[in-house]
Amino acid sequence: MSVTLKPIAGTQNRVIVQAAPAEEKTASGIIIPDTAKEKPQRGTVISVSEVDEKGNKPAVKAGDVVLYGKYAGTEISVDGNDYLIMRESDIFATI
Repeated sequence: MSVTLKPIAGTQNRVIVQAAPAEEKTASGIIIPDTAKEKPQRGTVISVSEVDEKGNKPAVKAGDVVLYGKYAGTEISVDGNDYLIMRESDIFATI
């Protein structure tokens, strides 16, 4: 069964992001242990809300790769997959 996640907009648009995997090695090839891995700040947009209460449409769309704040969003797990639900304003840039 396929699960479709669709965020509900309130006063701001909401976005569901699947975070990129944490880096396993440094640029010089040193393996990073699990306890020292940093939380990813990059991910792929899975779904966006349609419009907020003011009728503003989101600036990002499903499939966009985005950069967001280190502690942005709320982590959820659905069918073994981890996602973040965040406000669109938590996204800094698209790549």
